[in-house]
Amino acid sequence: MTLALIAAGPVSADVLLIDGIQSAPAIQTPRKGLNMALVRQQFGEPAQEVPAVGEPPISRWEYTGYTVYFENDLVLHSVIQHAKNTHP
Repeated sequence: MTLALIAAGPVSADVLLIDGIQSAPAIQTPRKGLNMALVRQQFGEPAQEVPAVGEPPISRWEYTGYTVYFENDLVLHSVIQHAKNTHP
């Protein structure tokens, strides 16, 4: 078996830079399955409560630095907000 490499000009590659999404270990967020009462007890009052929409009803609570999404009254997902890019 012979392996031959043929270079047909300069080689380039794209670099994908991914921000540290969900990698900020200093921020504790509610885990999936907690109910609203436990989230409120363990994490305090949210800065904003957005009412439920759709079926099943999905609502969200916004805290400083993260958002908690609920299906009915159970945590579906917590998302860490990353800083807005101030560079154009």
